[in-house]
Amino acid sequence: MPDSDFLAAIRALREGGVAFCVVGGVAAVLNGAPVNTFDLDIVAARDEENVTRLLGVLESLDAVYRMQPERRLKPDASHLRSPGHHNLITICGPLDVLGTIGRGLGYDDLLPNTVEMEIGGGVHVRVLNLETLIAVKEKLAGEKDLAVLPILRRTLEASRRGGG
Repeated sequence: MPDSDFLAAIRALREGGVAFCVVGGVAAVLNGAPVNTFDLDIVAARDEENVTRLLGVLESLDAVYRMQPERRLKPDASHLRSPGHHNLITICGPLDVLGTIGRGLGYDDLLPNTVEMEIGGGVHVRVLNLETLIAVKEKLAGEKDLAVLPILRRTLEASRRGGG
């Protein structure tokens, strides 16, 4: 597996004009949570124009599905317009392109709950806020979600007190 360079992947998505927001572990980290993450999770707009731009960026990143990467299966437009999850491996590391998160929340649903952040090298990106990230993980209640919730809640409390 290649080393992860999430900034390079985000830069490629931004330069490609893709409408997306960062969710998951990278969103937690960007919101100040002291957690580790091994992939970049994004929710992208699923309209035809955005999917076309996304496909171009994924091609430039040599994205293939992580399951059986030796088969070199690539997502197509119909895949990316679906609400499903696409677990990809790229030259920048693991990238999960999610149609929806939680209980069916897509890009347009999440957008009001994002903040724009400068994450280095002049790259600006929409990032899911900590309150919404916590709410999504509470509803999903998976093992990994439940394990990280105490850290996310403490990070949120610290930021509200002005300490984070």
